Amino acid sequence: MSEISVILNVYKRPETLENQIEAVLNQSVVIKPENIHVWYNKSDKPQQLPKNTNIKTYSCNWNTKFWGRFTIPLLCDTEFVAMFDDDILPQKDWFKNCLDSMKIQEGIYGGSGIIQRGKSYVPHNKIGWNGVHSDKITKVDLVGHAWFFKQEWAKYLYYEKKYTFDNGEDIMFAYLSQKYGGINSYVPPHPENNKNLWSTEFNFAATVGTDDNSSWKIGNHLQLRNEVSLHCINNGWKILNG
Repeated sequence: MSEISVILNVYKRPETLENQIEAVLNQSVVIKPENIHVWYNKSDKPQQLPKNTNIKTYSCNWNTKFWGRFTIPLLCDTEFVAMFDDDILPQKDWFKNCLDSMKIQEGIYGGSGIIQRGKSYVPHNKIGWNGVHSDKITKVDLVGHAWFFKQEWAKYLYYEKKYTFDNGEDIMFAYLSQKYGGINSYVPPHPENNKNLWSTEFNFAATVGTDDNSSWKIGNHLQLRNEVSLHCINNGWKILNG
């Protein structure tokens, strides 16, 4: 069985970490606890890590926003990397779902897929836990909330300077992986009749992901994403409705 490194991010929701670690350790595809990495992004560490001291931790004293956690895959030596936002609680067959999908079609897999309707990030269609619940692999422009990809692909995020530090790591990862690696983005099956395959438990993500710490509620979030998307398209990103 292929080994997987898991990356979790702690910022303003430290209370979700224990549940996330438990969900990761209860996956039907068994991973080693020492392959769990926790990025403390300008966040106080809890008094002790839940359940297992073999978990690797990284403490950063400044806000690296969405980007800092994406440096950890460069240090991993497993074949695959699974990364989660702090409002995502993977269901027990999520890793199996991603591995099975990889055998059919290699690509960056995610829990929430975006298909843009044009050259702006909005408007768009969503596929995955918070969109269309398909029982098939679906090609999309980019994925977010949860990522599953080959470790060797992590390097592509650093092949060009980011458009902005404030947003768009998911867009840039999809664009750069496609441009330099020929790697496209997909959402694995999220069937209504088998939610064990899902990237997250719906109510957990819907509740936590709409609290006052949600990035999409802050500042000019969508405008920045429109700008990042257009920048990527102008530099060679091929979107489905381009």
